[in-house]
Amino acid sequence: MPAIEASGLTKIYRTYRKERGLWGSIKGLIKRRYQETRAADEVSFQIEQGEFVGFLGPNGAGKTTVLKMLSGLLNPTSGDARVLGFIPWERRNEMKRQFSLVMGQKNALWWDLPAQESLELNRAIYGIDRTRFEKVVDGLSELLEVQDKMNVMVRELSLGERMKMELISALIHEPRENGSASFYVFTTRNIASSPY
Repeated sequence: MPAIEASGLTKIYRTYRKERGLWGSIKGLIKRRYQETRAADEVSFQIEQGEFVGFLGPNGAGKTTVLKMLSGLLNPTSGDARVLGFIPWERRNEMKRQFSLVMGQKNALWWDLPAQESLELNRAIYGIDRTRFEKVVDGLSELLEVQDKMNVMVRELSLGERMKMELISALIHEPRENGSASFYVFTTRNIASSPY
């Protein structure tokens, strides 16, 4: 069974198209015109457990939309998907414990805290065993070469350092499948050979 499977996954957004001016506003009260935008159109693929893949495409191609559907953040307009045997948009706790998504524009870390304290706060919120948490954080901070940045305020980290901390945050609950994007070549080599 594939770890991730998408079949005909489609997401269409409907947006209200208002005409200009006061008259356009009045007409919009009576009859609204909508425009449809296909953010993802009939996307199908399979990813086997342990397989590393890249998800590439131009801006506006629907990459983020597909990832949001696979993580359960968006419901598709049509199509089907399975992640670790679960239907993502059902948002079952069993799936959420095994799945993690890191996106550059979304932060799991507290901006006004040092990275270590922010990770500790996430540990407490998600009820993660302290011994296992320390082992994972110590191992990943060494692997990603950010041990010396653990006590730096998150807002003061470079984008690359912050993304590495976000990855650590996403992996502290030990999801079954994990992946990453936009990491340096030396880091990618380290991640591929890591037990985490």
